[in-house]
Amino acid sequence: MRSQDWYGGTGRDPFIHRAWMRRGVPDHAFDGRPQIAIANTASDLTPCNAHLNEVAEFVKQGVWEAGGVPVNLPVTSLGETLVKPTAMLWRNMAAMTIEEMLRANPIDAAVLLGGCDKTIPALLMGAASVDIPALVVPGGPMLNGYFRGERSGCGTGVWALSEEVRAGNLSEQEFERFDKQMVRSKGHCNTMGTASTMGIMAEALGMTIPGVAGTPAPDSRLLEAAHASGRLAVEMALEGRTISQVITKESFHNAIVTLAAIGGSTNAVVHLLAIAGRLGIDLSLDDFDRIGGKVPLLVNLQPSGSYLMEDLFRAGGVLAVLDQVQDLLDPAALTVLGTPLTSFLGDHPIWDREVISLREDPLQDEAGIAVLRGNLAPRGAVIKPSAATPELLTHTGRAVVFDSIEDFHARIDDPELDVDADSVLVLRGCGPKGYPGMPEVANTPLPPKLLRAGVRDMVRISDGRMSGTAYGTVVLHVSPEAASPGSVLGLVQDGDLISLDVPNRKIELLVPAEELEARKPAYREVSSFAKADRGWQKLYIEHVQGADTGADLDFLVGSSGSKVTRESH
Repeated sequence: MRSQDWYGGTGRDPFIHRAWMRRGVPDHAFDGRPQIAIANTASDLTPCNAHLNEVAEFVKQGVWEAGGVPVNLPVTSLGETLVKPTAMLWRNMAAMTIEEMLRANPIDAAVLLGGCDKTIPALLMGAASVDIPALVVPGGPMLNGYFRGERSGCGTGVWALSEEVRAGNLSEQEFERFDKQMVRSKGHCNTMGTASTMGIMAEALGMTIPGVAGTPAPDSRLLEAAHASGRLAVEMALEGRTISQVITKESFHNAIVTLAAIGGSTNAVVHLLAIAGRLGIDLSLDDFDRIGGKVPLLVNLQPSGSYLMEDLFRAGGVLAVLDQVQDLLDPAALTVLGTPLTSFLGDHPIWDREVISLREDPLQDEAGIAVLRGNLAPRGAVIKPSAATPELLTHTGRAVVFDSIEDFHARIDDPELDVDADSVLVLRGCGPKGYPGMPEVANTPLPPKLLRAGVRDMVRISDGRMSGTAYGTVVLHVSPEAASPGSVLGLVQDGDLISLDVPNRKIELLVPAEELEARKPAYREVSSFAKADRGWQKLYIEHVQGADTGADLDFLVGSSGSKVTRESH
């Protein structure tokens, strides 16, 4: 066991390591049995993860039962709804701190407890860079939310109802009363947002016990799975089954197929690219289109459909979905159990076909994340067709440009704004470097005068992200971002024609190349770009990569292993 480098043998240093860990721990805790870290992102400031301390207790029971020694390891936690300017700014920092703490401590394996959007990606990125045995226990979604007796998911309901307030169709008082109906229990977002998506991505990558992802946070079966995960972590430590043995290129193939079938969040693209980068696996934007572009949408969940995560679990869960696309999955990809993911498939009935569709009767024939290219996004941009308005997937309109989120908020409600339903709203300065951190602001609210006229969707383009709970015809992650030298997005002017052609994967600024060469970014745009002279933001801005490769820091790509060569005393 790796931990014996700390606890084994005689002398001053092993004595110190053992003595300070005594505190009631029995002698046999140091006899060579596996030390299992519970990397715990529980925090009151990450409300979606606040219940993970309870989950950790059940993991501990499983570890003890299997003959291991559990140790609680609180790690950096990011609350999507609270931290400013955006949780994405600190995903890489959280991953770095997780990596360093797993490496620096006497740990033989880790159980990764996450839920809220950035916590599972950060845990997987950090653990992958150390490459010790590890598995994920997703915290699970909250129970269904309701508004006026109808299902209303957290996030999705906020975007929809806030627009009705701005349109004058819903009072502020009614909107305020929605919050208690929307968030009814512990757990993360109950739509197919980023949190739900990344829990399912962990399972599709093979990093959970099959069937765990999507279990509602209040369901006792989540605690049962936590206990089983603690037992499994001990087995993985004894057998030396590391992350790099579980997650392979074939695993990402399965994740991309799953992402399309569930109608998952576009944010998964950035996170999967970053995880692959930590493992040295060649994954690109084009893989998402090549593998997932023609996969049918089978899950009828908000924001692409009508139901919520509790309904998905009731209807058969993730494994019932994967049964329907089993022929599209790569059978070589393993799970943390050491056996192929596909070996768990083939016998999971669908109990509600309103929620999970049969393969021969999908909700949409081609639902995967579409990757767009053209002079406006030479390194790529993404759009989620299942959450878009079909009529807008092929569209040409004149640009209405906003140089920053502050510029947008200052002008979008202006009744004199020169905009109509065919316009293309362009929001820039929201990429990894420009904001900084690539926030979820791209699903911009629509102008009130158009809302009052009945418009509920427009083509929107941004170098930022949008919440996985959001919907609309929104082109995201435009790369290179406006803050990058030579970015065409940074040269767009009001009135320029922009052509969107999702079926042919094109996005073009219809301005002659010679005119673009003569343009320079506007002063208001450049002055809005993030500037930092100290701390994490300085490090981030100087080293963050583009969205098209996962927005990781350049010096964190790859892994450093688990070896520590020097003693502390």
